[in-house]
Amino acid sequence: MAKYLVSGAAGFIGSRVSEMLLSAGHEVVGVDNHNNAYDVRLKDWRLARLSLIPGYTHCRQDITDFKAMETLFNNQGHFDGIINLAARAGVRASVEDPWIFVNTNVTGTLNLLEMAHRTDVPKFVQASTSSIYGANAPVPTAEDADSSLPLQPYSASKKGAEAMCHSYHFLYDLDVTIFRFFTVYGPAGRPDMVMFRFIQWITEGQPVRLNGDGEQSRGFTYVDDIANGVVLGLKPLGYEIINLGGHETITMNAMITELERLIGRKADVQHAPMNKADMLTNWANVEKAGRLLGWKPQFNLQEGMRRTVEWYMAQREWANQVLTP
Repeated sequence: MAKYLVSGAAGFIGSRVSEMLLSAGHEVVGVDNHNNAYDVRLKDWRLARLSLIPGYTHCRQDITDFKAMETLFNNQGHFDGIINLAARAGVRASVEDPWIFVNTNVTGTLNLLEMAHRTDVPKFVQASTSSIYGANAPVPTAEDADSSLPLQPYSASKKGAEAMCHSYHFLYDLDVTIFRFFTVYGPAGRPDMVMFRFIQWITEGQPVRLNGDGEQSRGFTYVDDIANGVVLGLKPLGYEIINLGGHETITMNAMITELERLIGRKADVQHAPMNKADMLTNWANVEKAGRLLGWKPQFNLQEGMRRTVEWYMAQREWANQVLTP
């Protein structure tokens, strides 16, 4: 069995990746700074579950603190791989404070790459984003589509992290797999993402704030399928950029209609202008993930949405208080 460092372990994707690794018998050292980028009650809930699983060690540290990372690696011994899922995420939030996005997503990635080099870690997995493809990406979008014109500081910072990963692969022959995640959803998801927000707002009878006419679409993928793809990406690949998720698209209007059916309550939709930072659509070409990893999603959108609504209802006593910006 192997030993992995997972940064962002209390995060949405990081917690599920950690759980899958632990269930396979691996050892996981989780790193998370527990920042308040969104309501920390979700991180607390995920971490409480994770901490009960044998083989998990949690370190409350910030990947942007290089000295702290040196100490962590010295104390924890050798890792068979690093999975960097720690990030500041969100296209709109990055417009408000781009500096913290660059610090976490670029400098934090650099720190982990440098520690991988110094301690001879053989594998590095890096989280990136579909936002990197910009405004005029062909759909479905393949990995060779242009990613040189990011629209927001968030996607620009992820492009910088990708470039840093390539430099460490080139200089030190570090095996790197970069995953460009498309829209991920599921139980205990981020409250700044549309699925959590709409479920809470419809269930609690709050206005559903919808930017634009609702005909913009997203390619959604259930979190377990994403986490499974990340785990599959731990095998040696050299240097690869791989789309993960976004294989099944739906418009915001159609999603609201389905959530109304699942929840049993009509939505009070209130329209607002489109945000300039938002993309009109994203939809992934995932043929490369299937070819290189044997990855195939197991959850269709209807089943994933049902599971997400059921989780919210089961946790409603506290989840209805989670801040949804």
